[in-house]
Amino acid sequence: MSEVGRFDGRVGLQQRVLPAYRLPFVDRLAAACAGGLEVFAGAPDKGEGILTGAKPTNAVWLRAANQSLLGGPAWLLRQPGLDDWIARWSPQVLVLEANIRYLSNWGAARLAHSQGAAVLGWGLGVPSAESGPGLRRWLWRCFLGRFDGVIGYSTAGAAQYRSLGVPADRVFVALNAAVDLPERVVQRKPATGRPLRVLFVGRLQARKRLDRLIHACAQLEFSVELRVVGDGPARAELEALAAARFPRTEFTGALRGQPLVAALAWGDLFVLPGTGGLALQQAMAHGLPVIAAEGDGSQHDLVRPDNGWLLPPKNDEALLQALRQAASDPLGLLTRGRASRRIVEQTANPDFMVRVFLQAFRRATGDA
Repeated sequence: MSEVGRFDGRVGLQQRVLPAYRLPFVDRLAAACAGGLEVFAGAPDKGEGILTGAKPTNAVWLRAANQSLLGGPAWLLRQPGLDDWIARWSPQVLVLEANIRYLSNWGAARLAHSQGAAVLGWGLGVPSAESGPGLRRWLWRCFLGRFDGVIGYSTAGAAQYRSLGVPADRVFVALNAAVDLPERVVQRKPATGRPLRVLFVGRLQARKRLDRLIHACAQLEFSVELRVVGDGPARAELEALAAARFPRTEFTGALRGQPLVAALAWGDLFVLPGTGGLALQQAMAHGLPVIAAEGDGSQHDLVRPDNGWLLPPKNDEALLQALRQAASDPLGLLTRGRASRRIVEQTANPDFMVRVFLQAFRRATGDA
């Protein structure tokens, strides 16, 4: 681990779930907390496809018994035992997911404050449907007012927190990152004299909008190969669509470890036509240029003119034009891929996340 600094106190981290991709960050944060780090998190709901189960090495994981209430737009979450854990662990800093639907977090912030702890929120931001005038905006202001600071996944999320009254000097940005830069990256060759290799990695579900990518590939005037890495509830439907519209599509299923690295080495271009961010960061770490649709805000921080194309959401023509531009400049794709890797190296990696969290800890506890 590169030098990221230290925090002398105990830290508590609450999460709905602790995905396997989050472990590198959690363990590095724990190693930087002299008093230790405990995580309070439960299991994903059935069908979510979130890989969990691995234990952190440096942190202690307390398993929560998540209780999902209602459903659909009215979905809420309770985590029984959260207050008991806070009372026992008595952290100097408590980090809670900044989500008003997590009912237990409202009282948890109050309890931690009563024990003298600083309380930080961590989240994606405020949904646009809930940030306008009305009851939801008022609820968000009340909720965010319980925190001594908020850490956003993106600059867009941070701006949303500031717009709801969180002081600017108490808002931090830790770009969401799942992987480090690999020690070795394949030396890519320009896509000349062969098909352009387009890669998608992610869960196969409607919000990823992979159907749009399949349709776009079918409309291109040049040779393309599409490789889809992942699994999910929409796989059968997408395979049928690809067979009818673009047979040069390969579905590999979910890949991890070296097989995933090999898939990332195969591609010339990574395309994320729907929501997501972590697969985008991983592709960039492996030196791939990217095309991504605007989603939760993190794409604005990762996709820039020098490393790819950021598209308006649900814009099929913009996706088609970006693919054409990418294919027209094979050497430029290599340059954009190197820029992707630099962005990850500088601002979008687990070590950078740890540095931001430690800065927020010090500010919230008055040690800054």
